[in-house]
Amino acid sequence: MTDTGTARVVRVTGQGAGRQASRSLHRAREARLAGARSEVAPRAEIDASWDRVARSGIDPDQSPESALLRADEIEHRRHSTALGELMPLLRAGLASIADAAQQILVVTDTEGRVLWRQGHTGVLRRAHAICLEEGADWAEGATGTNAIGTALAARVPVQVHSAEHFIRALHGWTCAAAPVRDPRDGRLIGIVDISGPASTFHPATLALVDSVARLAEGEIRGRHLAEIERLRAVAAPILCRIGGRALAVDVHGRLAAVTGMPPVDRLPLPKSLGPGPVWLPSLGMCRVEPLPGGWLVQVDDGGTEGARRRVVLDLSRPRALAVRLTGPLGNRTQRLSPRHAELLYALAVHPQGRTASELARDIFGDGTRTVTVRAEVSRLRRQLAEVLAHRPYRFGDGVEVEVIHPEDRADLLPHSRAPVVAKARGAATTA
Repeated sequence: MTDTGTARVVRVTGQGAGRQASRSLHRAREARLAGARSEVAPRAEIDASWDRVARSGIDPDQSPESALLRADEIEHRRHSTALGELMPLLRAGLASIADAAQQILVVTDTEGRVLWRQGHTGVLRRAHAICLEEGADWAEGATGTNAIGTALAARVPVQVHSAEHFIRALHGWTCAAAPVRDPRDGRLIGIVDISGPASTFHPATLALVDSVARLAEGEIRGRHLAEIERLRAVAAPILCRIGGRALAVDVHGRLAAVTGMPPVDRLPLPKSLGPGPVWLPSLGMCRVEPLPGGWLVQVDDGGTEGARRRVVLDLSRPRALAVRLTGPLGNRTQRLSPRHAELLYALAVHPQGRTASELARDIFGDGTRTVTVRAEVSRLRRQLAEVLAHRPYRFGDGVEVEVIHPEDRADLLPHSRAPVVAKARGAATTA
C-alpha cells in the first residue's frame, strides 16, 4: 500500500480541478505499477482497491471485456432479485438525470453482473466499447478498480474517476456507485451506478446515487410493512380461534401477529419449511400451516399432533354454497361465491392439482385466461390458506376433501357455464 504519510493525497473535487488531479493520478498510478514511490497518492479507498486488484493478477493493460451472460440467464437474474421491483424508482430518480448529463444508469446484481442500463444514447454506444453492457462482469476481480466492483468489495458508496481505474482502457470514464441493501437484514441486493465520459465528472454525483439507493431501501421497507399488514389481516381471525400459543410470520420469520405468548421480532425458520409438524429450536414441536405471504406456526402444547385437516365442499344448495373446514386450527364454515365454488370443485375433481392454464380451461374454456384465474385463486387462498397449496394449485397434502352434491347431480351449480361443471352435469344426465 502507498505510504501516504508524506505523499499528497489526490482528491478530484471539481471539473477544472479534475483535469489537474487526473494528471496527478496518472503519475501516482504509473509509480505504483513500477513499484516506485510517488509524491502523490490516491484516496484511501482507491489505494485499497489497487492493492486488491494487483494481488488478484489483473493486468492494467488488459481489455475490460468479459464473457456476457446469456439472455435467458439475465432474465432469470432480473426476476430473482428485489431490484426488479425497484427499477421504476431507480429510473425515475436517476435515468433522466443521467441522460441530461450525458451519462448512463447501470444496475448490477451482487456479483457485479450488469442487469439493466439506460441513459444517453451516445454514451450507451461508447459503453459497448468497454463492455459496459447487460450481462457483463464488473466485479473488481474481472474489471479492476471501478465504482461498481469497488462498491461491491468495500460495501460503501464509491466514486472512481479517470486514472483511478486500474485498467488503462477505462481512464476516459468516470463512475459513481452505491450499494443497495435489504433493510430487513442488511443483506446486499445489488449496486446502482452512474457512468459516463470523464469529462462529465461532477463531485455531487456520488451523493445523488447514494440518495437514490437509500430511497430504494426505503421502498423495500415500505413494501415489507405493507406485506406484513396484509399477512396480519389474514392471520388475525385465525389466531382468534386458536387456543394456545401461535404466531403468524412472513417467509423470513418476521412477526405479523401472535397470540398466547410474548411477541418476538423474528422467528428463526429452517431453510426448507413445509406444512406439518416441525421442530423449532426456540419453540419446540410446532404445527406449521401456510398463509398467503407467510406461515401460521402453532406451538404444540399437546392438542394439535395428529389432528386431521378436512374440507367439506357443500354444493347441495345453489343459494347457500359453502365450505366447512376441520383441522388443528379449529372448525369453521366459509360462504362461497359461485366462482369460488367452481374453482374449489375443479380442484376437488383433480386432486393431483391444476396449473393456471388448466384451471382457466376448467372454468372459462379458455386456457389463456390465466391472469383472471390467478387473481381469483389468490383471493380464495387468503380465505382458505390452511388447506390450499399452489404450484400446482391443489388441496394441500393430507387434506381430506368431500363434495356434497345436490340430490340430483344434474342440478350441480345450475347457473354455472364452467366446462368442468357442465361435464359433471352431463355425466349425471346420461347416467
